[in-house]
Amino acid sequence: MTDSRVVRAALVQAKWTGDTASMIDVHESYARAAAEQGAQVMGFQEVFNAPYFCQVQDSEHYRWAEAVPDGPTVGRMQALARETGMVLVVPVFEVEDSGFYYNTAAVIDADGTFLGKYRKHHIPQVKGFWEKFYFRPGNLGWPVFDTAVGRVGVYICYDRHFPEGWRALGLAGAQIVYNPSATSRGLSAYLWKLEQPAAAVANEYFIAAINRVGVEEYGDNDFYGTSYFVDPRGQFVGDPASDSDEELVVRDLDLAMIDEVRQQWAFYRDRRP
Repeated sequence: MTDSRVVRAALVQAKWTGDTASMIDVHESYARAAAEQGAQVMGFQEVFNAPYFCQVQDSEHYRWAEAVPDGPTVGRMQALARETGMVLVVPVFEVEDSGFYYNTAAVIDADGTFLGKYRKHHIPQVKGFWEKFYFRPGNLGWPVFDTAVGRVGVYICYDRHFPEGWRALGLAGAQIVYNPSATSRGLSAYLWKLEQPAAAVANEYFIAAINRVGVEEYGDNDFYGTSYFVDPRGQFVGDPASDSDEELVVRDLDLAMIDEVRQQWAFYRDRRP
């Protein structure tokens, strides 16, 4: 089969360090550790270089925003991708122009090339998740990026509750979808191990579900980690990460399973949109 190869994929769930510089340092260290373990692709959590400031509505938090790809963080991550030889999925707070802000993930190829970005479509506005105060809805569709490891898509946090985007990514040929998140204990914890495995089954691809971990300075949301990879059969690839501690997760994903499952279950053949 054309896709009969194993991709070693990584994700990391991290605690907020208190400042952007050290948060980026921490993620660079995890990326180098993943590369040493042979990882070829890696994703970070939602707005990885900042706290989850959406627990409050305060214009001071626009200071976390930067241009994508021309801002400092994405530039530094391009250098990191070149150094490690890994594809990187890098979620940040994007400012496009005055008043135009997005919850965005940059996708960077293994040679440091900026391939493009995904902007979160579904923006929550509920207690502890006041995102409409900051972000416009995404307007770039559901791109799938041809990377050194295959076809990679992104769906961000609250997006995961909406099946349309999962489907759009599948129809566009995604093999691995990174789903960076910030979700707290009590609000939707029981959905965490339900929705992404169900989406992986319905759309027959791999999903990397990433959640923050710990309590941060702007609210009492208790981010419960439990990040994981799930395969097209809806089965976890290895154990999910801790629900309380930082953790680097590295797993082997056999992309041959995508063809195997699509031939066996034939959901794409039989769907009736």
